[in-house]
Amino acid sequence: MTKKIKVCVLVSGGGTNLQAIIDAQKAGIIKSAEVSLVISNKRSAYALERAANAGIPGIFISKKELGSQEAFEDAIIKAIDDAGCQLIVLAGFLSILSEKFTSYYDHQIINVHPSLIPSFCGAGFYGLKVHEAALEKGVKVTGATVHFVNEIPDGGEIIMQKAVEVEDGDTPEVLQKRVMEQAEWIILPRSVELVAHKMLAK
Repeated sequence: MTKKIKVCVLVSGGGTNLQAIIDAQKAGIIKSAEVSLVISNKRSAYALERAANAGIPGIFISKKELGSQEAFEDAIIKAIDDAGCQLIVLAGFLSILSEKFTSYYDHQIINVHPSLIPSFCGAGFYGLKVHEAALEKGVKVTGATVHFVNEIPDGGEIIMQKAVEVEDGDTPEVLQKRVMEQAEWIILPRSVELVAHKMLAK
C-alpha cells in the first residue's frame, strides 16, 4: 500500500464538492490522498451523511456551543491533528478562518471558489452571491478557482482554474449548477491530487 496524504474536508452544507472528491478517489483520479475526516460547523449538513455513507468519520463542531472563534478553531485543529490529516479542503465551509489558523496550516489548506479569481471574490462573495454578481456585470465567461487559503478571503495563490460559458437566460441558480458540474467538481479533485502528490514528493 503506497503512502497517502490524509485529507480533512471542512463543510457547511450539502457536500456536493465532498462527493466529487469521494467519487474521484473511487475512480482513481485521486491516488495520492484519501479523505480521513469530515468536519461540519452545521449539525444538519447533508455532507455528514455523505461522509457516513462513504465510511468516513464525520464530526460536528459548533462555534456557538464553544463560545468563541478561538475555541472553535482550537477544536478543529485538535480534530485534524488527532486524525493525522496534512491537507485541509474547504468545500463550501461558510466560516472565515483566522490568520492564526491559516498560518498554522501554511500551504496545507485549499478552497474552491465559484468564479475566476480575481473576479467576484473576497469578503461577502460566497454561494449564489458570486453568480448574481457575475450575471449583473454581464460577463460572458465565468468559472471556478481552486486556491491555497491564507488570511485574506480568496487571497491565496491559485492552483487551478476552469472557465465556464455564461448562457443567455441564465439565472444565478442555473449558472451555479453549471459552474459546479463543469468546473468545481473537476478541478477540486484534480487539485487535491496535485497538492497531495507534491506533499508526498517532499
